[in-house]
Amino acid sequence: MRRILALVLIALFACSCILAQAAVEQQSTAQKSEIVVFAAASMTETLTAIKGLYEKENPDVEIVYNFDSSGTLKTQIEQGAECDLFISAAQKQMNALADRNLIDRATRVDLLENRTTLAVPKGNPKGIRSFDELAELLREGKVLLAIGNSDVPVGQYTQKIFAYYGIDENAIKSNLSYASNVKEVTTQVSSSSVDCGIIYATDAFSAGLEVVDTATKEMTGGRVIYPAAVLTAGRNDDRARAFLEYLKGAEARKVFESVGFAYAL
Repeated sequence: MRRILALVLIALFACSCILAQAAVEQQSTAQKSEIVVFAAASMTETLTAIKGLYEKENPDVEIVYNFDSSGTLKTQIEQGAECDLFISAAQKQMNALADRNLIDRATRVDLLENRTTLAVPKGNPKGIRSFDELAELLREGKVLLAIGNSDVPVGQYTQKIFAYYGIDENAIKSNLSYASNVKEVTTQVSSSSVDCGIIYATDAFSAGLEVVDTATKEMTGGRVIYPAAVLTAGRNDDRARAFLEYLKGAEARKVFESVGFAYAL
């Protein structure tokens, strides 16, 4: 009888310890400040790494990301989606939000610079060597190219490259494979479902793809800048400002530069 009573007491003690630990963890989670960040899909790897670094230094903060094309994110914000900080892959989407007073203009900063590149699958089956060569192959209908949709920054840079070469996009549609964001373009190239794709240098690096050419500023209509700003309707603007400041700092810089981003500050 005593042995049974002892086992019951031990079991009760163990249960109480488990419940107490769960209560502590629940309280700890409840006390965390959540920062919702909408960011261009091309920042997925870098910002995920930075999240770990930042939360380690700030255990009372939890970073929640929403990665997609800048155009899609802009639309979500305009429709009232909860967001504290927005980082776009182009000025166009940020300008649209600024025009509607949805960002805190005082916090807006040109954070990063990327490059638009021509990437090929492993082994480069078509032997493509440059944008010049790509232009000729497109005119001849001899290549399948993956590009972003027109509402995606990388797609908009691609349209400028077409304009630079005097290429009519409508005339070569059968040679184009469209994607809703740069990660989808990258996946098409990685899987060899296309002959080549126009993506950012950072995405090519992260995916281990070969870059055969890099577009000049003349080809893309200027620098590929990533602006960032705190949202006016954000729930946690002080925390968002602090995180944005961290993104400008030395620790974040190491992560960004490791994949090919350059600071535009």
